[in-house]
Amino acid sequence: MNKAVSSNDHEDPRPLRDALEALTEGVAVFDRNMILVACNQRYVDQFPRAADVIVPGVHWDDMLTACLERGEYDDRFDDTQAFLNRASHHRVNFDRDVIAEHSDGRAYQVRFQPTSDGGHVVMRRDVTEHHAVDTMVHDRETLLATVMDTSPVAIVMSHLDDGKITYRSQEARAIFGETKFAVEHHPSKEAYETFIEALVRGDATGASHVTCQRKDGTTFEASFAGRIVEFTGRDFVVTALTDITEQLERDALIRQVLQACPAPIRMIYVDTGETLFCSPETQALFGDAVSIEDYYVDPADRDRYLQELYENGTVKEFKAQYYNRHRKPFWCAVSARLIRYNGRDAIVSHSRDLTEELKIEAELNSQREKIYQTEKMSALGELLAGVAHELNNPLSVVVGHSLMLREDTADPDVLRQVTKIGSAAERCAKIVKTFLSMARQQPSRTEEADINEIIQIAVDVARYGDLGNTLDITCDLSPDLPTCMADGDQVTQVVVNLLLNAAQAMHGSNTGDRVVVATRKNDQSGDIVITVEDNGPGIPKAQQSRVFEPFFTTKDVGNGTGIGLTLCHRIVLSHNGNIWIDKKFTDGTRFVIELPAHHEKRSGDQKEAQVPTHAPKAAKVLIVDDEIDVAELNAEILMRAGYEVDVANKAKRGIELLGSGPYDLILSDLNMPEIDGRGFFEAIKADFPHLINRIGFVTGDTMGTSSQTFLKEAKSPFLEKPVSPNELRSFVAGILQAAGGDA
Repeated sequence: MNKAVSSNDHEDPRPLRDALEALTEGVAVFDRNMILVACNQRYVDQFPRAADVIVPGVHWDDMLTACLERGEYDDRFDDTQAFLNRASHHRVNFDRDVIAEHSDGRAYQVRFQPTSDGGHVVMRRDVTEHHAVDTMVHDRETLLATVMDTSPVAIVMSHLDDGKITYRSQEARAIFGETKFAVEHHPSKEAYETFIEALVRGDATGASHVTCQRKDGTTFEASFAGRIVEFTGRDFVVTALTDITEQLERDALIRQVLQACPAPIRMIYVDTGETLFCSPETQALFGDAVSIEDYYVDPADRDRYLQELYENGTVKEFKAQYYNRHRKPFWCAVSARLIRYNGRDAIVSHSRDLTEELKIEAELNSQREKIYQTEKMSALGELLAGVAHELNNPLSVVVGHSLMLREDTADPDVLRQVTKIGSAAERCAKIVKTFLSMARQQPSRTEEADINEIIQIAVDVARYGDLGNTLDITCDLSPDLPTCMADGDQVTQVVVNLLLNAAQAMHGSNTGDRVVVATRKNDQSGDIVITVEDNGPGIPKAQQSRVFEPFFTTKDVGNGTGIGLTLCHRIVLSHNGNIWIDKKFTDGTRFVIELPAHHEKRSGDQKEAQVPTHAPKAAKVLIVDDEIDVAELNAEILMRAGYEVDVANKAKRGIELLGSGPYDLILSDLNMPEIDGRGFFEAIKADFPHLINRIGFVTGDTMGTSSQTFLKEAKSPFLEKPVSPNELRSFVAGILQAAGGDA
């Protein structure tokens, strides 16, 4: 922004400019046409929002209009022309100063001085602080006058020595009339003298509740307070009286409401713990106590509570353990506020019993943990299903050929070797099927089982190894257990795994030498309870919640995979049961298993219908499988049973074979390139509908969502890989028998 400027270029403007800049006031010179001739920088700085407009040559009205539009002045001026008219009025009255208030809070004293050529000079001085003080004083005087006239408090000023009244407010006049002495406002001369004595002793307020008398002779309850002041060299008593009749009525109502409030509310003095108010709900929750500190189970909690209260003035949901009215600990949340009451610190608090909330929270945490475990088990199930699927086809080949070799050979040495191969392959196949059943969260097969018998078998298996020499395994089996529907092999696997884990933990820590396996009946639910407990080192509490997680192990690297207990958990869940660690057992480790009892009675020894395994006359089978080894193996198994078999390694080739000749039965895989099992099934349904009930699926993928959906929709029988020769023959014979024998 330019410094002091002038429109006169015939003379050297510098002395004038320097003189203007040296002034402490903002100065501007306008000619007779109200055109700005010159101004100093201090004047320009007083208009920061319109500084670019304030240049020599600008018209007075244009400058003011720009200032108004850009918000230099407060928002009281919304009419531009009225604002300009008011400014012109001040400009032509040179005998008075004007205070201009700006929107930024600054205030300026403005004075106009005429010039000899008919123009004028504007001088602006910053009087913000002085103006603020004047405004405050004026506002206070106005406020005091207003308060005195409109206050509902009766204010009286009287001489200290004789009590003669020198001033009374409108409210005092309305209540007492034109009394002459202050003693007339008290119920007795003694009451008035007691009040004055309290003031003289130095009581700042002398507040008291008294009964007063109105000018009509009626009495009322009032709050009376006063102060001694010196005025014009004489002591006066200024008293304030408030009718508290309605307040007392409201207080009674509030007390009645608080007494009936279903929330525990209490008010106490901080220093003594004295109870000022205690609702019936508080009494019912906490009972009586000599001191408030007696309610705290841990006295340090009260210190923390008071510290937070003094620091913040309030406390929200302070959780601690308290004693209830039966002197039993319970968790409670207290919200409180610190207040001043009768000149002392007091606490108003509300308490909330957390017993039910903590139960619900614990249940929610338990449910979240179950969901978390389920998600992890689902992930493990997907892993197991993938492994099982990849092993199915090669295992089918090994199992099938080993069994056929066993049927073909008469050489004892070969038979012994083949038997070992077959047993190992069948064991692998069984493991794969166990993986699949756990991935489905369903046991592979269930039957009515005696849990005690299963436990005994598991213990015998454990004793058969080194455990029998180093570990004392005892059984405490209840003789009155109901049966349950279970896969005996899988339940045996769970118990053996728990015994092995106990043995490894005790051996690794050199702590403990005994395991007890017990069974009993849950009297409330009727379910079967199995416990496996040892006197070993136990499992740290921090790790107990994780022992069933996949791949989590407390063993050293190389000594554990972290899958054993996960599989146990999976198997028990698949039986609609539950398994957990008894956290109350501290002398080692105790696992608890609960399985649902089977309450249905047997309907008698019903013999299952026998399905023939030989081929019906002239039965012709088409096998469709992209695994050549599996397809050829299944073909050989069926041909040995007397079936005529064709093999296709692609669904497209299978459709071509179906079109070239009649078939009595079709065996198909599900996962195949180009055309899968579903597409093959749809082609048969469209082109060979008479064969729709003569198709069965032999597959290693029954876990996939699409596969499960398709098998349910197709309602066709299926056999899960790996399969034994007898299973395959029975499967084929069963389909033919259900379809009506020969085609």
